[in-house]
Amino acid sequence: MAFTTPISQSQLFSNKTHFINPTTINTTFMSSVYLKNNTTPHSCFLESKVMPYKSSIVSATTAEKPKKRYPGEAKGFVEEMRFVAMKLHTKDQSKEGEKPADVQPIMKWEPTVEGYLRFLVDSKVVYDTLETIVQKAVYPSYAEFRNTGLERSEKLAKDLEWFKEQGHAIPEPSSTGLSYALYLEDLSEKDPQAFLCHFYNVYFAHSAGGQMIGKKVAEKILNSKELEFYKWDGDLSQLLHGVREKLNRVAESWSREEKNHCLEETEKSFKHSGQILRLILS
Repeated sequence: MAFTTPISQSQLFSNKTHFINPTTINTTFMSSVYLKNNTTPHSCFLESKVMPYKSSIVSATTAEKPKKRYPGEAKGFVEEMRFVAMKLHTKDQSKEGEKPADVQPIMKWEPTVEGYLRFLVDSKVVYDTLETIVQKAVYPSYAEFRNTGLERSEKLAKDLEWFKEQGHAIPEPSSTGLSYALYLEDLSEKDPQAFLCHFYNVYFAHSAGGQMIGKKVAEKILNSKELEFYKWDGDLSQLLHGVREKLNRVAESWSREEKNHCLEETEKSFKHSGQILRLILS
């Protein structure tokens, strides 16, 4: 920023009183001093000292560093979670998937009733845990997710009762489901961002890919019977929208670091859910 009339450094820092004609000073400098000191342009030049420029005075023409945008951020945090989750799908599961397939394609699965029951029992352990956690609400934000309409525990209880009536023995929960439930309980008490990552992925995955898997399994071993596990009371798209809005609202209070921490938990969520899913083939 240039002065129209040169002023030596010794003049600027002199202890003597100076009157500097404002018309000889660059007008941008005048404006910045006026805004900083909240005084009139003339009075700021009648001080006993003329203060040097502060580093905090930034030219109006200086461009701000553009803020980094995360994939999906413009649509809300749930879209960020969806983007990360889709990348962890295999290419045969989603066109956005990037992971190599680690199991047979669903169309080639050969499930058994025994294996499917193990999957349903361990799934119920997980849903029981999720629903108990939001009811207890160690963190106030968890209370937002009570009675969303996505709850599955009661539905699974009805399905397991139906299998029992058909003469099938209901197995005890396996270490797979129990260890995941313990992990969720631990997260819920000390790491709410990580816990809500699991909450989102468990419920939303079941409403999408989970439905497709349930249909294929039913066609092969249940004469296409539709279990209660795959039925919702009300319009599913509206129920999902409601939970999506609540998750976005809760995440608004998170820092960027907390949001990133939540996203980083996605892979662990997929790992645990995948282990339970593979019980169908056991």
